[in-house]
Amino acid sequence: MISSMLVVCVGNVCRSPMAEGILRVRLPAVRLGSAGIGALAGNAPEEHAISLMAERGIDISTHRARQLDASLCRDVEFILVMDNEQKRVIESNYTFACGRVFRLGHFGKFDVPDPYRASRETFAACGELIDRGISDWVSRIHAL
Repeated sequence: MISSMLVVCVGNVCRSPMAEGILRVRLPAVRLGSAGIGALAGNAPEEHAISLMAERGIDISTHRARQLDASLCRDVEFILVMDNEQKRVIESNYTFACGRVFRLGHFGKFDVPDPYRASRETFAACGELIDRGISDWVSRIHAL
């Protein structure tokens, strides 16, 4: 099984903190982190993200956004992103990560759109996509 994983989005205040929180519950033995390609470094997650995760019993309120860098990519075995553009950016900027970067919605053939500054309903729909993508990956991750 994979022992370390990074979840990446753009700002690291919406999608990747929610995905990290869900993954912590689903894969408790995996060392997890998240980051953003254009992180709002130091910022807390968006309030809708915090409240939706709290409804699931997941506390992401202490998360603070951090910028993706080479050391974060080197330090993990597996990187999940929200869309193919993020995959392209990471593999272009950190070529050593090629083969370890995958889209969360790979198996379902979907992207997870950015809900930044959108409605609670948009965040909830985003959370459902994240949950669906994680469900598609969990058994595969256990097998690796």
